[in-house]
Amino acid sequence: MEEDTKTKILENPINLQYRERMKEQGQKEKKPSLVKKLKRFWIECKRVLRVTKKPDGPEFKLIVKISALGMAVMGVVGFLIHFIKELIFK
Repeated sequence: MEEDTKTKILENPINLQYRERMKEQGQKEKKPSLVKKLKRFWIECKRVLRVTKKPDGPEFKLIVKISALGMAVMGVVGFLIHFIKELIFK
């Protein structure tokens, strides 16, 4: 899926026009600087924080229950793998 997104971005007509213009001028595409990357990251973080909301009581309890169940399942699977390994190699 990520590969499709990259392909769509590269095949975007605006990007293609820009790349062709840069080739005509004999210039290479510039990589974004560290400052630009950090600025873009900060903008994305602010966007995510604007969209998210604090869960209400019942939603929070559901999240806690599902997380606890997931941890318990992972613990049981790890214990079973360890137990089987001990039985085989002992």
